[in-house]
Amino acid sequence: MTTPPAIVILGPGALATARRVQAVWPGAQVHGLAGRIENADVGFRELGAHLRELYARGTPIVALCAAGIVIRCVAPLLDDKGAEPPVLALAEDGSAVVPLLGGLAGVNVMAREIGVALGIAPAITTSGELRFGTCVLNPPPGYALANLEQGKRFVSDLLAGAGTRIEGHAPWLDEAGLPRDASAPRAIRVSPLAWDGSTDALVIHPRSVVVAVDETACDKAQDSAPNTQDGQPLAARIRAMLRAHGLAPLALAAMLAPSGRMSDRALRESAAELGVPLRFTDAPGPARARLEAAFRGAGHPGHPAEFPASDDAGLALAVASAPVDPDTLGRARGKLTVIGLGPGRADLMTPAARAALDEATDVVGYATYVEMAGPLRAGQARHATDNREELQRARHAFELASTGRRVVVVSSGDPGVFAMAAAVLEALEAADDARWHAVELAIVPGVSAALATAAQAGAPLGHDFCMLSLSDNLKPWAVVEQRLAHAAQADLVMAFYNPLSRARPWQLERALEIVRAHRSDDARVVLGRDIGRPGATLTTTTLGALRPADVDMRTMVIVGSSTTRGFARADGGEWIYTPRWYGKQ
Repeated sequence: MTTPPAIVILGPGALATARRVQAVWPGAQVHGLAGRIENADVGFRELGAHLRELYARGTPIVALCAAGIVIRCVAPLLDDKGAEPPVLALAEDGSAVVPLLGGLAGVNVMAREIGVALGIAPAITTSGELRFGTCVLNPPPGYALANLEQGKRFVSDLLAGAGTRIEGHAPWLDEAGLPRDASAPRAIRVSPLAWDGSTDALVIHPRSVVVAVDETACDKAQDSAPNTQDGQPLAARIRAMLRAHGLAPLALAAMLAPSGRMSDRALRESAAELGVPLRFTDAPGPARARLEAAFRGAGHPGHPAEFPASDDAGLALAVASAPVDPDTLGRARGKLTVIGLGPGRADLMTPAARAALDEATDVVGYATYVEMAGPLRAGQARHATDNREELQRARHAFELASTGRRVVVVSSGDPGVFAMAAAVLEALEAADDARWHAVELAIVPGVSAALATAAQAGAPLGHDFCMLSLSDNLKPWAVVEQRLAHAAQADLVMAFYNPLSRARPWQLERALEIVRAHRSDDARVVLGRDIGRPGATLTTTTLGALRPADVDMRTMVIVGSSTTRGFARADGGEWIYTPRWYGKQ
């Protein structure tokens, strides 16, 4: 299992069991129902939607609730048995664990691991696992089943009494209780050679084949139609080469390319189509020479020249005698993702941001935000810095990513709103290091402080608005005053970031003087302090009543326009909103 599971609980009584299960897998997180669980790692508001989202993302699920609830929640998504993630139901008190889905993804292995941790016997019902002690159709990482339907028929025959022999190296089956018979017509065959369609063989492919692409193939792929070489897709040429040598596409472990081609879209698309990682090497020469150098550097046994390719093809194959770990070949293209954590509440972090954090090798950011990003799994490197070191932080992130690491730079709120996205791009624009420009860069949006505060109050940003930082650290105060005057004169709703600090306590008062020159004292104001975090407060007032003492650096100030209005809530509070129309109705 490469993705840590989500451990889903509905009430505080399940938390102790969930934490015991969490200890089984580094990186696993406890997902708790908002309003019931205060200290879960990830919050959610509706169980069915949350389970379906996890399932669709391929995240293993351990749900501490009734099995029937889990089944009904994910039932609309059940389709491809070969693609489903593991799903288990676990009693809140840890007295029973039932694997529900994901027999081909290791669900029974997970059930046994939970059973060991909790001292219980898992309720495994899979016939093959009960008889043989393992799921023959779920080979370990580094191997791939050739054909699921044929595999199911093969296992059915074994359960009916047929014997089998094993051809090839399959150490994970050494302790399995298979009906072994050296003279049996049926065989479990472990080989990189393509399955010939025989119904007497269950074929498992070791991922032991590597294909190298040299500069010639890269040039042709880039110069032709998208992802093509001489009119034929690059991935199709690779498949044809595998076919010519009798090798199965599922036996392909990696695609190797020159380091200078990290940004080539055709290569990325070809590797994605083939379903293999793309690795890069600095070794010179044609594809075969690069491949031989990569194998020597990785210490893999293999025969890189066994299947020679013509020089003009720009392709070469190598076959190792055991599965190849792609991480040992060359290096990956690094990735730098800038994310927004949202205002601080776990369920307001976007799934894309959470996924980037889960995949990261390194997390870079202001110390407070690195802490907010947790819990992080064991082995993830944390690089926490002072809040004023944005450019240094961005440069450090690029240095890490340029070595092939997956780096996440964290901001609160949205990374593009007075946060790290601009600093990262500024650092990249000023860099003349080609390695930095080869890094895959992605910016993932988040829920900004202004949006989070506005949502708590109602809809004060329901019409035209602007966001202004009152900090003059990176711009002259005169510019701040000019923009305030124009925004106030334009009758825009205004959201103030960085409203004041100990170093500049006078600036908010001056900002309010400017706004009051263009706006009446009864203009509505919303103050949101630490919205989305423990101890959050929301206050509604008016421009005339607002005083700097009501505000600190952690307060979002939203000043309404002339049309912003409020009315009583049923709970005694007040809804504030700016109508979609403008002017009198």
